[in-house]
Amino acid sequence: MLVASFGTSYAETRKKTIGAIEDAIAKAFPDWEFRRAFTSKMVIKKLAQRDGEKVDYIDEALDRLAADGFDTVAVQPVHVMNGMEYDDVARIALRYEGRFASLAVGKPMLTSDEDYGLAVEAISSSLAAEARDVAGEGAAVVLMGHGSEHHANAAYSQLYLKLLFAGMPDVYVTTVEGFPGFEETMRLMGEGGYDDAVLFPFMLVAGDHAVNDMAGDGEGSLKKALEGEGYRVRCVLKGLGEYAAFRDIFVRHAAEAAERASGGAT
Repeated sequence: MLVASFGTSYAETRKKTIGAIEDAIAKAFPDWEFRRAFTSKMVIKKLAQRDGEKVDYIDEALDRLAADGFDTVAVQPVHVMNGMEYDDVARIALRYEGRFASLAVGKPMLTSDEDYGLAVEAISSSLAAEARDVAGEGAAVVLMGHGSEHHANAAYSQLYLKLLFAGMPDVYVTTVEGFPGFEETMRLMGEGGYDDAVLFPFMLVAGDHAVNDMAGDGEGSLKKALEGEGYRVRCVLKGLGEYAAFRDIFVRHAAEAAERASGGAT
């Protein structure tokens, strides 16, 4: 079982997010060998130079599995959507099909209609519930994703519509580098008459984007933009990997990949 994530150079954050997802998957499949890979070569290089810590890139991890004699491999990407990072994992893994008797690649968090339903439930039970603890009833909840030029960016709009139809009109989805952006989201929020807004990163890890683009005090951050519109803003710097409900979605996908890889029996 090879779990592939973008990675992060922050050890404590990695333990609480990526590490927590890896632990959940490893616990669910105690009879499978567990391996880790990162998709960010920048993070891999930084860990090696700064900490002397070696983390494999996807092809290195697959080469190592082949050299170690494994013939059945399930690769579970730990990404939010079917974007560029996921495409890289799938593309590289496909090159190794001939080196293993069986190889299957799992799906990212938001793939099927069922996944969106599970994500909405997770948002309701964890993020929205936490927002009420932070700011009380009546606050807008804003989930900030990364965003992308990739066509998979449509996942954010689909999630927002799913939240609306689930009776959660006070939960908004915005992105740093895609659509909807901050301006579009603030236009939607303006119709709700909110005084308070609680911000969460809709990312596996609460890294630089969460600290700077969401919760930063510099111009251009989501927090500053909302404060400029008169909102009282609270920021929750926790990645999705810290919540069991989101980890469970990845465990489900890992189970599907393991079943395909093993010919129907996990």
